[in-house]
Amino acid sequence: MLSLLWLVPILPLAGFLILALGGARLSRKVTSAVGVGSVGFSTAAATLVSISFVWFTPKEGSYSQTLWEWMRVGDFAPSVTFYLDALSLTMMVVVTVVGLLIHIYSTAFMASDEGYSRFFAYMNLFVASMLILVLADNLLLLYLGWEGVGLCSYLLIGFWYRERENAQAAMKAFLVTRIGDTVFAIGIFLLFVSVGTLQIQPILDAVSGYPVGAPLCTTAALLLLGGAVGKSAQLPLQTWLPDAMVGPTPVSALIHAATMVTAGVYLIARTHVLFAMSPMAMFIVAIIGTATLLLAAFSALAQDDIKRILAYSTISQIGYMFLALGVGAWAAAIYHFVTHAFFKSALFLGAGIVIKALHEEHDIFRMGGLRRSLPTTFKAFMAAALTLVAVPPLTLTFNSKDFILNEVWLSGDAGRVLWVLATIGTFLTAGYTFRLVFVVFFGSGPKSLEEQPSQWMVVPFAILAVLGLAAGFPELLNAAFGAQGFYGFLQSAMPGPIREFDSHSGVWLFQAIYIATSVAGIALTYLLYSLAPQYVRSIASTFVGSRLRLWWLAGWGFDWLYRKLIITPYVRLARLNRDDFVDAVYVGLERASQGANHLLSLTVNGNVRWYVAGLAAGAVIVMGLVVVL
Repeated sequence: MLSLLWLVPILPLAGFLILALGGARLSRKVTSAVGVGSVGFSTAAATLVSISFVWFTPKEGSYSQTLWEWMRVGDFAPSVTFYLDALSLTMMVVVTVVGLLIHIYSTAFMASDEGYSRFFAYMNLFVASMLILVLADNLLLLYLGWEGVGLCSYLLIGFWYRERENAQAAMKAFLVTRIGDTVFAIGIFLLFVSVGTLQIQPILDAVSGYPVGAPLCTTAALLLLGGAVGKSAQLPLQTWLPDAMVGPTPVSALIHAATMVTAGVYLIARTHVLFAMSPMAMFIVAIIGTATLLLAAFSALAQDDIKRILAYSTISQIGYMFLALGVGAWAAAIYHFVTHAFFKSALFLGAGIVIKALHEEHDIFRMGGLRRSLPTTFKAFMAAALTLVAVPPLTLTFNSKDFILNEVWLSGDAGRVLWVLATIGTFLTAGYTFRLVFVVFFGSGPKSLEEQPSQWMVVPFAILAVLGLAAGFPELLNAAFGAQGFYGFLQSAMPGPIREFDSHSGVWLFQAIYIATSVAGIALTYLLYSLAPQYVRSIASTFVGSRLRLWWLAGWGFDWLYRKLIITPYVRLARLNRDDFVDAVYVGLERASQGANHLLSLTVNGNVRWYVAGLAAGAVIVMGLVVVL
């Protein structure tokens, strides 16, 4: 069964080629069959491969499949090789399962769109690119998938490109992530020059022999971190993600849950040995994650657009993953990625149902009372929200964030400061999540619905919500019976430091703190937005409250800052240099050419004797040149 691995990325890629070549000539039924079917068969292949790998795990703990040699330049001969271990298997399963459910949802969500075939072509390429990225055996193939993901995000964010706002958001995402991509490419070149190979495992084996803190390890890790920060929308390159919400809602779900923004997390996890050799790089990763999770959580509290709330939530939750990676809790970061993929995609799909039902309304304060008119959507959305907030026993997945916080606390004195900040983040998470829930589903507002959601939208949404609730079940079995849980499975590919509390009382104490923090956030939000909303209005009307709200609403003003410090000076410099010396030379050549052409055109006067004289003069000149030369 492991030999089926190559089908997992190839099938969505084949679907893209069929849809791209067929285009509008294909009917919607054929488009749906190809678009959904290719990802469906890819999911089936991924499932068979996963079962085979888990039941008959290779002795070395990994499996490689070489398809062909890509190119050969001297001794440099990279190949198209897929690599499977616990990490890449986990990513593969999440990408295919979530991608399939989002594709099914999209058949109803995009049913009336004129770009139906184009949409599914882009979505198939998106899934294929992410699968190539996570299965790549070498950095060159990984970078191909990395760039493919970036291209697809540009195409899908700007899918409705006739609207200026959408085109600008797509270009912004492309340019901002391009900064990180360039830094990442430099890191790849550095590793190739220093180690002599682009294969990931030999690179990690080589750098593990360097002294801890070696300049090569630190420099290469920071360069790879630059790429991860851009793709995963972390400080200071996080500004593109909220604006990307102008794209179709299924695109938002796929970008946030299983593809683009998680690529950076995967990159650091895949090269974790390199980062472990650089304490400085690890510390920077942890600081970036902590700062991002807090700033994004505050911004989510101020948003009124339902999708922008979820966008800032994603930035914040990815921040938790970066924090875990920064303290060496590799398995905890990927475990949280898995749970996040399920509940965040569910939240976005639920938001899409609400938006469709309310005439494309995005403002949560123009919604309200939808738990009665959309009961199934409400129940599934509530399940996903509880999973995000992580409140046991209402969800079995509460421990994904707890693992991160425990690892941070046990990592040392600096980690305890980060733990305090991250715990504050859990309070804010409960606040912005249930602010959305209480206002949209419990508040008062317009109740008229344009249409009831299609079952093709509700069923995938509900399945993702249930998967989010149940994703922590293997860990409960591990705690109860000592069976190997999902966390232990991940540690087989990414062994990290073993950190444990001295006693069970410590575990229960911290568990109580996390529960109390989340419940307090929910309770305060219920008080402010359900029982006494006038307090929120009075606070927001004060000078300090209004300024803070505007600051958080604008994402802490990073766009304004970048416009002042980078964009405006660059534009002015470009305008000053528009007529510089080089341009003057080329303009002069152009004008000289035009002048010569004008003089020659004067000779065309219709006089035959003038033409004969010209021919004679030309012949004399040519003969003279022959004699002289």
